[in-house]
Amino acid sequence: MRILGRVVSTALITGLGLAGVAAQAAEDPVATRQAIMSSVGAAAGLGGGMMKGEIDYNPVAGKSVIATMRAASIAYGDYFPAGSDQGETDATAKIWEDPDGFAAELAKFSAATEKATAASGKDGPADVDAFKAAMGPVFGTCKSCHETYRKKN
Repeated sequence: MRILGRVVSTALITGLGLAGVAAQAAEDPVATRQAIMSSVGAAAGLGGGMMKGEIDYNPVAGKSVIATMRAASIAYGDYFPAGSDQGETDATAKIWEDPDGFAAELAKFSAATEKATAASGKDGPADVDAFKAAMGPVFGTCKSCHETYRKKN
C-alpha cells in the first residue's frame, strides 16, 4: 500500500505540475517548455518504472502517466516563438531551422498520446501489458524528437 500511495501521489503531483505552467507561459516560453518537459520526465519515470517492473503497476497511475503525456503533447509546441532559442535551453537551433520537421515530430507525439488515451479507457490500462502497448509508441516519439531537436548532454 505504501508504494501505491507514492505512485498515486507522484501521479497527482505530475498532473498538477502542468496546471502551474499556464501562469509562466506568457512571461517566459523557455521556462514554460522546461516545466512541461519536467512533468513529462516525471511521468516517464513513473511509466518506465512500471514497465520495467521496478514499480508495481496500477491502472490509476498508468492513466495519470498517459494524461500527463497527452496534455504535454497538446501544449508543448506553442512555446517555441522566434528568439526563444537563446538562454539556458536544451532546444537545438534545428527547431527554428526546420519548423516543418519539428511540427511533424510534435504531430506524431500528439497522435501517439491520443491513441494511448483512447486505449487507456476510463479507468486506465487494465494491466502492465496493456500499459506497455499504449505507451511504447509514445516513448518512441519522445526518442525520435530528442534525437534531432534536443541538445546532447
